[in-house]
Order: sequence, then C-alpha cells, then structure tokens
Amino acid sequence: MKIRYQTQKLAYRFFVSMLIIFALQVAFGLLLAVIQMDPDLLKGVLNFNVARAFHLNLGIVWLVTGFIGTILFIGPLLGEREVRPAWLAKFLLIAIWVVVAWTAATLPLAQKGIAGWLWNQPWLQQGKEYLEAGRISDILLLVGFSIFAYLTVHMFPKKMKKWNEMHWGLAIGVSGLAAMWVFSLWFSKNLDVQEYYRWFIVHYWVEGVWECIHISLIGFLLYKFFGADEKEVGLAVFWGVSLVVLTGLLGNAHHYFWIGTPAFWQFWGSLFSALEPLPMVFCIWHVYLDEKHGTKPLENKAAFYFLFGSAIFELVGAGVLGFTQTFAGTNVWEHGTWVTPAHGHMALFGTFGFLVIGAAYEAIRQIKGIGRFKDQLSKLSFGLLFVGMLGMVGSFALGGTKEIYIYRVLGLDWWSHAVRPAMSLSRVLLAIFGVLFTIGVIILIYDLMTLENREIEAEQDRFIQMEAPAQLGAWDKSMSAFEFGTWIAGVWFFGLIVTAGLFSFNLHSVRLGNPTIPYVSAIFGYSGIIIVTSIFAYRFLKAFEQRQKLLQMIQIPQNGNLKTIDLRDKVSSNGTNGSILDAYKKIDYGQAFILIDDQDLM
Repeated sequence: MKIRYQTQKLAYRFFVSMLIIFALQVAFGLLLAVIQMDPDLLKGVLNFNVARAFHLNLGIVWLVTGFIGTILFIGPLLGEREVRPAWLAKFLLIAIWVVVAWTAATLPLAQKGIAGWLWNQPWLQQGKEYLEAGRISDILLLVGFSIFAYLTVHMFPKKMKKWNEMHWGLAIGVSGLAAMWVFSLWFSKNLDVQEYYRWFIVHYWVEGVWECIHISLIGFLLYKFFGADEKEVGLAVFWGVSLVVLTGLLGNAHHYFWIGTPAFWQFWGSLFSALEPLPMVFCIWHVYLDEKHGTKPLENKAAFYFLFGSAIFELVGAGVLGFTQTFAGTNVWEHGTWVTPAHGHMALFGTFGFLVIGAAYEAIRQIKGIGRFKDQLSKLSFGLLFVGMLGMVGSFALGGTKEIYIYRVLGLDWWSHAVRPAMSLSRVLLAIFGVLFTIGVIILIYDLMTLENREIEAEQDRFIQMEAPAQLGAWDKSMSAFEFGTWIAGVWFFGLIVTAGLFSFNLHSVRLGNPTIPYVSAIFGYSGIIIVTSIFAYRFLKAFEQRQKLLQMIQIPQNGNLKTIDLRDKVSSNGTNGSILDAYKKIDYGQAFILIDDQDLM
C-alpha cells in the first residue's frame, strides 16, 4: 500500500496519541500490581478502585484512538476520496484529549464521594464498573463517536451500490459505536434495570460493534498485504460480521445470570454465549488462507506479526477463555474473581491492541515514506508483549482459581490471612510479567517513533542472495491446513479442561473442602493453553519467515529492476499445486535456479 490521499496523513497524530495514552494505561497497570502486593500504598491519595478506573478507561480510549487512526488511514482507499471535512478529523483529536483530561480530573472524586448530582444525574463521576466517568464525559464521548461515524461513512462511495462487505462491516461497527453509547446516558434508581442497560454498552461494544470493526479492518489489511481476492475476503468479512451479530446479541445474556433478571436467561445466555467463539475461529482461519496468497515478499513483516497476534489472541483470549466462563454453572464461580481479567486482558489487548499496533506500523511506514526497514526491534517488542501477556493471563487465572475456592467455597474473609497469602505467588508473577510487558511497550514506542532510522537503503534492498537455501527444518516447512487446524484443536482441548475445572466447583466433594479436581484442572488446562499458544505462534511465524525468504530469493534482477517469478506456475511439470514453499520442497534447488535464470521464463 502507498499513500494515495493526503488526508491519510491525519492518521499519524492519532497513532502518536494512541501510544501516549497506551503508555499511561500500562503505567497505571504496574501501579495496580504494586498496590496488590501492598494494599496500604497510596491509600487515601489514589485508592485502588480509582487507579483501576484509570487503567480501564485509558485502555478503552487508546484502543478507540487506534481505531480512528486506522480508519482514517484506510478509509480513503476504501472510498477512493479524501477525508472530508479534514478539519473535523483534527477537531476529533482535540476532543479525545479534552475527554482524557476531564476524566482524569473527575475520576479521583470517587474516593471523596463526590458525584456531582444535578437533575437526578451524576455529572462528574458515576462509579459504574467500566463506565465510571460522569454524564459530562458520556455526552462528550457520544459527540465524538458520532463525529467518527460521520467521517467514516462520509469517506465511502456516495452510492451504496458500490459498497462491499468491508464498507458495510465498518459502517455497522462505527454506527454501533455511537448508537450503543446512548445507553450510557440511561439512569434508573432500580439497580437491576441499571445493570441491564450497563451491559448493553459493555458487551455490545466489545463483543459486538468492536468485533465488526476488527473483522473488517483485519480483512482489508490482509487483502492489501497479500493480494487476496477481494470478493473472497469480502465473503469472509460478511460471515464474520454475521456470526458476531448472531451470537453476540443473545450472547449478552451471560451478563444477566446474577443481576435479578429472569432465570430463563441462564439457559439462553449459556447457549448463545457458547457460540460466540465461532467468528474468532473463522477469523484466524482466514488469516491462514490469506497469508498463502502472497507471491511477493512483504515490505512490512512487523505489521503482519501484530495482525497475526491479534487473530491468535482473539481466538484464545476472547474465544477459548471467554468460552470457559460463559456458562451459568461456571460464571457463578468465576465472576468477579481474578479468572475474569485473565480473559479480559488477553481478549481486549490481544484482539484490538495488536490490530491497531499492526496498523500503526504500516501507516507510519507509509506516511514517513519508508520502504523496507530493519524489524529486529519490532519483533522483539512483539515477543515481549506476547510472552508478557501470556504470563499475566496465567498469573490471573491460577490466582483466581485459588481465590474461588478459599473465598467462595470455604467462605473465608478476604482479610482473614487466608485469601491474600494463597494468592501471593500469583501477585508476584503478575508484577514480573507486567514489567516484561512494559519493557515491550517501551521498545514498541521507541521503534515506531524512530522507524525511519532503521530504513534499509534501496541499494541494499536490491541485493538478492541467490544461493540455494539450506535444507528446510521441521519448524520451517509450510504449515498445512490440517496442522493449522490441529493447533487450534489443541488450544480448545485445554480450554475444555479449564471449563470442566470451573464446573467442578459445583461438585459435592469440592464443596466439602477437597479442591483437587479444580486445582489440577486449572494447572493442567491453563498451562496447556499457554504452552500450545506459544508453540503454535512460533511454528506459524517460523514458516511465514521461511516463506518470505524464499519469495525474496525468487525475485531476480532484470535491467536494474526486480522481477518476480511466480514459481507455482513454473513448476507445474513437477506436479506441485501447493504454495511456493511446497514447490521448493519438491524440486531440485540447482535446477530451480537454472529455471530462474532462463530468459524464456522472464
């Protein structure tokens, strides 16, 4: 992709703002980890609940800022026209920082009991979990989301007949972003009714409209990266969005299990929530298929790393870990414990965070006019973020399992010197992996802000190593669809073990004081999920890297330019119908380079 419209450059400021807010959110996350180890730290100055509210709200804001930057970057390509009016996009960035500043000033009022009641509305802060900001912030955000929706749709072709599935997916997503937020303005003295509509926002945002935006963006980026067929990608986006809508609407009912709503929600909520992983599996499967379309080496492998990370963490964090908690019989135990943030952290950051970071790598590269760049730092940051997040998820999950048993089964008090000591190891591990994650964030921000310093010069980029590649190792070989599916099945296998472990808290023996089954299930299940996810990602990216090397090698110099030979067409006589990597596996390397040098094939 190349910059075709000047207003695409507006995305840069949003990505810079995104990184700043991301850094602030991570800082509050580290602070929370420290407070967990010493609850009296900053007591009365910055209480835990206020610091947690900052962490959550900043997380929402930086992800939405990343969405805006990404859509401003690709929107003109989808609509084949400039962002109009450009001043409104600039105003939107100012509005984001105004909301951040106002919310930062009002959230601490919670520890003083000041809500700013006027006309029966809490104008300064309202204390609702995930929606702590007051009515003034809600109104400002509604205006901002409406502007975002208008800018997005206004970039698309005027005639809807020209819209494809990616246009519709984004239109549904950004419109829903504003429409669902209207429910944040709803206030009721009845707590059950209040909770009912609170989950309209929280669930339909993250597990509804955000998913529509995610599927549409990742489909478009992969389509542009690998040259996949537009109709094929459009079909994938259509089914992905359709599955999100089908499962997500009634899937919201898993939030209604224990807030005073009718009991029938327990059946329907469990049923449709269990179907919510379907679009996640569909999404990562299409990442696998689209990656196979590439016949030229990618100029930006770093961006693909993060897009792949988005898909795999969506599968594991949102899909598998979400599935484990989605039944009434498991939700009754895990809800409100550390098991919940194990799912939430990987689902929110992994799915949406990795996506907008990958988009930032591509947008900043093009906006700054960078060709290829050295990607060692980007891969290092990816690895640290990936491992750091997996470690935090494991810390949350294992600590939460102990918390369920001691706090909810045995009924011991939180401050009885029983619950906190039992979770002490998990707290230490959480801090360690949090520091690892933070190092990855620092490297990421430095890399993105100084990307031009690592640009590879044109002369160096044209140098092609024409020696035959070494024998491919087991980790380097092309990943077949069967193997890819096997890895996915492996993650789900351990997810089912975790689910069974949460169900086991209902057993009579466990209720009498024997935690063996849930403890063993948690250790075996969560460890298995982390290990299989790590090896799966390593295996896929090793095969991806080897394929990129081979694609680079079949580019040959011709009159000072590079020309690509599509080896899939040239080795048909050898009976190869698979990928280029498969072609290299089935022909003699020496003969391959004779073929490449043959003038008749140029």
